[in-house]
Amino acid sequence: MSDAARRQQPRAYKRAPALSNSTWYKGILISQLAGTADNNGAFDISLGRMRRGTEPPPHVHSREDEFFYLLAGEMNVYADGEVFHMTAGECMFLPRLKPHAFLVVSEEIHIIVLLTPGGFLDAVNKMNAPAERMEVPNDSDVATYANVDLTETIKIFKRIGLRLLTPDEIHAEMPEYPTSHG
Repeated sequence: MSDAARRQQPRAYKRAPALSNSTWYKGILISQLAGTADNNGAFDISLGRMRRGTEPPPHVHSREDEFFYLLAGEMNVYADGEVFHMTAGECMFLPRLKPHAFLVVSEEIHIIVLLTPGGFLDAVNKMNAPAERMEVPNDSDVATYANVDLTETIKIFKRIGLRLLTPDEIHAEMPEYPTSHG
């Protein structure tokens, strides 16, 4: 096998959440455990910590399937016209092309997120900042979805096939979603 071919082959590795692979993204601590460079784009997997009020707006992925495993806390997931209440130890699958949203119910959640194929974290990495500590950032540390102009975020996500829903789509797709968040 040539040196070039060896470099393109995924390599075995061991990784844990650390400042070296963690960022703050819109109020969320994200530790990237695997990304496109690790597995030729097969998947992204991250460990996230977020508090209530920092959730992304309702959206739809055209490329990625998404899988959550909740390690700690509680959240509600809005998909397929239903509300799925999740507690620690439960998982949730969200297929591509299915609009969805989630809201943190507890003060904070600790979650594993798997997206396949990979590439979503590449987009997030264009908008994040290195984590200064292994904690959820404070409002004064970073902007969140709720308090930042989303124009550039929408442009970056559009390039990877992720779209935020309009208020009418939110009402039609997830009628139980609280209007104060939509």
